[in-house]
Amino acid sequence: MTVRPGRSLLAALLTASAVALAACGGSAGSTAGGDAGPPQPGGTLRFAVGSDAGCVDPQQVGSNDTIYSVRQLVDSLTDQDPQTGELQPWLATSWQTSPDAKSYTFTLREGVTFSDGTPLDANAVKANFDRIPQLGARGTLPKGYLAGYAGTTVASPTQFTVSFQQPNAQFLQATSTHSLGILSPASVAKSDDDRCAGVIGSGPFTLQNYVKNASITLAKRPGYAWGSSLFAHQGEAYLDTVEFRIVPESGVRTGSLQSGEVDAIGSIGQQDEAPLSGAGAQLLARSNPGVVFGIAFNQSKPIVSDPAVRQALLTAVNRDEIVGGVFPSQTKAATSVLASTTPSYADQGLTFDPAKSAATLDAAGWTAGPDGIRVKNGQRLTVPVTYSPVAATNKPALELLQQQAKAVGIDLQVQEVPIAQAAQLQASGDFTALWYNVTRADPDILRGQFSTGGANLFRLPDSPLQAQLTAQAAEPDPAKRTAIVEQAQQTVLSEGVFVPIVELTTVLGVGAGVHGVAFDASSRIQLHDAWKTDAR
Repeated sequence: MTVRPGRSLLAALLTASAVALAACGGSAGSTAGGDAGPPQPGGTLRFAVGSDAGCVDPQQVGSNDTIYSVRQLVDSLTDQDPQTGELQPWLATSWQTSPDAKSYTFTLREGVTFSDGTPLDANAVKANFDRIPQLGARGTLPKGYLAGYAGTTVASPTQFTVSFQQPNAQFLQATSTHSLGILSPASVAKSDDDRCAGVIGSGPFTLQNYVKNASITLAKRPGYAWGSSLFAHQGEAYLDTVEFRIVPESGVRTGSLQSGEVDAIGSIGQQDEAPLSGAGAQLLARSNPGVVFGIAFNQSKPIVSDPAVRQALLTAVNRDEIVGGVFPSQTKAATSVLASTTPSYADQGLTFDPAKSAATLDAAGWTAGPDGIRVKNGQRLTVPVTYSPVAATNKPALELLQQQAKAVGIDLQVQEVPIAQAAQLQASGDFTALWYNVTRADPDILRGQFSTGGANLFRLPDSPLQAQLTAQAAEPDPAKRTAIVEQAQQTVLSEGVFVPIVELTTVLGVGAGVHGVAFDASSRIQLHDAWKTDAR
C-alpha cells in the first residue's frame, strides 16, 4: 500500500475523535499569544516545570515535564496533525506500507545534519532502530513501538525499509513521537546512562546545559532548515535560548509567572487558575490522549491478585468529586481506560456505586473490621499506591481517593517515590499499585502497557485481553481495528486490570508577551515557532 504524505492508516480512526486544542477563549489549532504582528527573533524563554526525570535522552524519557524540553532536540520521521490526526512529512518526505502492515519504506529528505555535523541518513535511522530494543527500563515506550522489530534494510542514503516479524499497524504513528526521535550515531553508541547526561539530535534546538533537578538549557540550532511541514515557519527557531527551570512547588511557579521572573509554567493546579488569569496570563489547555490517570495493579502481589478487590475499587471512585475538588476546570473525569481524545476511544459508562463495591467485597469474604477496614483470613485490606510528584494534582487526588476507598473498607496507603526512580520501580515489580498514566495518540498504547508479551510491567496473567491487544496491532483495516480496541477497553475493566480516574489535561500558564507555543498531537509542546514580544 502506498501512503501519500498527510494520509495514514490512522487517519480514518480519528474521524469521530479528532484531536482538538482547547485554550481559554481559543479554538482548535490556536497557539499562545494570538495575533501580535510579525514574529520577533531573539531572546530567552524561561519555562518553569515541576520535576526532572533525571535524563535528557528523548528515547528514555516518559515524563511530560522533561519531554517539553527534549522534544526540541530531535526531529521525527513524521509529524501528526493535532487537529485531524493525519500524519505529515518531517524527516521523511513519503512512505509506503506493505499490505500486511509488516514493513514500511521511507524516503528521507536530503541535506539534514545532526548538530555535530554528521548526516542524518538512512544508516543513522537504522542505527537508532537497531539500538532501541537494547535500551533498559527507561526505554519502555520506544521498545513497545518497535515490538517484533525484524530489522532495517538500507537501500540508499535516503531510502530504507523497517520490517517487523508480525503486522504492526501502530508503527507509522509511532514515528511521529519523541520516543522515536532520531539521535546522532555518536549518541546512539553511548551507554544508557551516558545518553541520559546529554544527546545530539538534528532538532531546532541543541542541549546547552543540563543540571539535574535544577535546569535544562537549550540553544537555537544555527542553520536549521528541515522543520516539520506542520511548523508555522521554516528555517531556524525564533528564540535564541530556552531555559527550563525545575521548580517543584506549584505556588512558587505561579508566583514566578505573575512576577515576570519566568515566561511560562507547567503543571497548573486548580488553585492557580484565578490568580494567573487575573495577572493577564494565558491558560492553554489540551486533553492528553492515551491511558488516563488511574490505578494499575501488580497482580503478582496477593492482595490485588484478588479480582474482587480491584473490581470493588473501580466502583468505589467518585470521579466527579475528585475532578471538581482537585483539577483545573478544563479537566474531564475518565470514562474509559483511554482518554476521549484517543483514536478508537469508547465510553464505558463508569459509575460511582459504593453499594456495589461493598457487595463485591462481601461476596469475596472480605468483612468489615472494628475500624471499618475489611479483613479476610486475618489479612487487612491494605493497598499501597505509589506515585511520583510529576504534577501538583497527584497527591491531593490520591488523598481524596483514599477517603473514598475507606468508605467501602479499603485502606489505600499513598506512597511517594522520586520521578527519576519510577521506571526502575516498575521494572523491578517492587510495588502493589501505581498511580499511572501514559500519553500517546494511538490506541496501541493499551498493548504497550498491558500486554504479557512485552515488559509486562503489571505482571498480568494470560487472559482474553491479550488476544485482543495482539489482534488490534495486527489489523490494518481501521474500522475492524477500532472494533477490537473497543472490546479491549471493556475487557480491561471487566478483568479489573486498571481503575480509570481522570483524563490528564495539560494546562500551561503563558505570559502575555509569549507567542507561538503550540501543542502537538500528544499534548506536548513545540517551540520552533515560539517567540517573545520584547525578545529578551
